[in-house]
Amino acid sequence: VQLVESGGGLVQAGGSLRLSCEASGRTFSIDTMGWFRQAPGKEREFVAAVIFSGGGTYYADSVKGRFTISRDNAKNTVYLQMNSLKPEDTAVYYCAADPNYSSSYYRTDLGYAYWGQGTQVTVSS
Repeated sequence: VQLVESGGGLVQAGGSLRLSCEASGRTFSIDTMGWFRQAPGKEREFVAAVIFSGGGTYYADSVKGRFTISRDNAKNTVYLQMNSLKPEDTAVYYCAADPNYSSSYYRTDLGYAYWGQGTQVTVSS
């Protein structure tokens, strides 16, 4: 499975961006897709996930109510709609995927076998 992110950029605080993650390869094997982010000097952290088999979506508390994860099966693409952006949302955003869903690990790097290259999101104050 290969993942390619797009849609990052520079936006003012309060603005919106939509990130896309297009999957290719053995896409039929994917059950979980997630978004993570890593700010300079910080560890990579969970942002959101969507579970294909159960249809559930999950969010970090820091983005709940502002970000929405969704998927387009026909395009093998997962989106992250980011509204009301804050300077603290500035980070490199990574897309991740895994053939399985683990309730213990879906919020951690361990829950994902495949990763994209990342896309930069910068929110100015």
